[in-house]
Amino acid sequence: MSVDIGGRLRYLRIAHNLSQRELAKRAGVTNSTISLIESNASNPSVGALKRILDGIPIGLAEFFAFEPDRPKKAFYRADELTEIGKGDISYRQLGDNLFGRSLQILKECYQPGADTGKVPLVHDGEEGGIVLSGRLEVTVDDERRILGPGDAYYFESRRPHRFRCVGPVPCEVISACTPPTF
Repeated sequence: MSVDIGGRLRYLRIAHNLSQRELAKRAGVTNSTISLIESNASNPSVGALKRILDGIPIGLAEFFAFEPDRPKKAFYRADELTEIGKGDISYRQLGDNLFGRSLQILKECYQPGADTGKVPLVHDGEEGGIVLSGRLEVTVDDERRILGPGDAYYFESRRPHRFRCVGPVPCEVISACTPPTF
C-alpha cells in the first residue's frame, strides 16, 4: 500500500493556513523542498519529514493515521477555481483539495511568450489538454508542434515536455493529468 505523502502534506499545510514558504521557514528547509515533496517528486527521509511536520505542528503517527474527508462538492463557479500558478502562467485548478483524488483538472492561461522553462518537465503519469484560444507550442521529447484552437495533446508525463505561448495573444488550455502533479 502506498501513501500519498505529498498530497497529505499539502492538505494539512493548507488546512493550517500555511504557505509553502511559511512551512519551509518554520521547518528550516527550502521552499523547493516543500514543493518537491508535495508534488511527490521527492520522498523525504523520516527525519526530514518529522522536521517539516514539527512546523505544522503534527506528529508522525498522527500524519500517517490522518484521513481527511473526501470532497463532496461536484460543481464549481469560475471564481471558485484555485489559482496555483504564478507569473505569466495561470493554472486555475478545479477544487482546492486534491488529497485522495487521482485526477487534476486545470484551466491554463499562458501570456504571450510565457514558457514552462528551458528545462523540460518530467513526472509520473499522463496528461492531456485542448487549446481553447491562442497558439501553444508543445514539445514532447524531440517532437514540437504548434497547436491552435481545438487542437489537443495527450502523452505520458515521464516523456520530457515543455509548453510555450507563441503569437501575440494569450493562450488558454483546459488540461488534465493523473495523478495530480501540481
